[in-house]
Amino acid sequence: MIRFPFDPANRIYFLYLATSALFAYAVFRRQARAGRTGKRASFLRFLFPAHVWSHPSAWLDLRYFFFHQLIGHFLLLGLGAASTSYAFEWFSGGVGIIDAATSSEAGGAAGLGMAVGFMFVATLVVDFVAYVIHYLQHKVPVLWQFHKVHHSAEVMHPLSNYREHPIDNLVYAAVIGGSYGLVAVAAYKLLGYIPTMPMLLGVPLLMLAFNLAGYNLRHSHVWLRWPGVWSKIFPSPAHHHVHHSCHPDHFDKNFAFMFPVWDVLFGTYVVPEDNRDVVFGIHDKKSAAEMNSCVKLYFVPFRDAWRLLKRRYGRRMVGALARVRVRNR
Repeated sequence: MIRFPFDPANRIYFLYLATSALFAYAVFRRQARAGRTGKRASFLRFLFPAHVWSHPSAWLDLRYFFFHQLIGHFLLLGLGAASTSYAFEWFSGGVGIIDAATSSEAGGAAGLGMAVGFMFVATLVVDFVAYVIHYLQHKVPVLWQFHKVHHSAEVMHPLSNYREHPIDNLVYAAVIGGSYGLVAVAAYKLLGYIPTMPMLLGVPLLMLAFNLAGYNLRHSHVWLRWPGVWSKIFPSPAHHHVHHSCHPDHFDKNFAFMFPVWDVLFGTYVVPEDNRDVVFGIHDKKSAAEMNSCVKLYFVPFRDAWRLLKRRYGRRMVGALARVRVRNR
């Protein structure tokens, strides 16, 4: 956890935080010119407003960050890599992904083109799979019981990104890891090797650009929307703000992580011009009020999922037993 700000593979890497602060400063200056910040406003007050940082939800995020990293991520260690490896080996007919990755690659411009193409294809496929998982987390009641942990934040800051239930983490790690394994196996079958993605700071270039483009404002109070059609092509913080909003017009919208085009294609895209209707949290206030501690963020979803399954399938079992008794009379 202490290394997170110094690890480019982590969302709160100091460079990602710095570029997010630069985007936030641009928003601050624009609002100041429009006279919407007040005469005594400063950028620091804009960046760290009291209504966010004095809110109990913000401090629960901070406590949960340490709790979840110590407990939940320990349980999931290596799951994504394992699912990638198993998927690759299964569909390649027994070839190990490490052996395939160390095969010779094409050199020169052709090799670079293959690497860039592989990066875009792999990212598109994985992002589409993530969109489908995210959609199901909202539409399948049992999955929602766990995903609502992430949506229960009533104010947002970069550490709100880590308010996730371990069941959510498990699903993403297993399915996305397996999806990447399938893309890698397709490349191996087609090319005879797995292209190495272009990297910078140990991160694929496409992911690095995504993280640098104000990623940490996605979980923040700073509304930033790309102008015009660009908001439908590139992910803006505003796109994700709407997803976290409990306003009726925003329910089950904006599931995409990197490419809003999935939302556009499947009719789940909504990004208004301003954030006047954006209210963070979940509409089920009783459930939201319950999840007020780290332990409850972990265990309330299990309880609610069990109650849901018991209501749904318990009635069916009772009905089935009653029909058996009638037939046996």
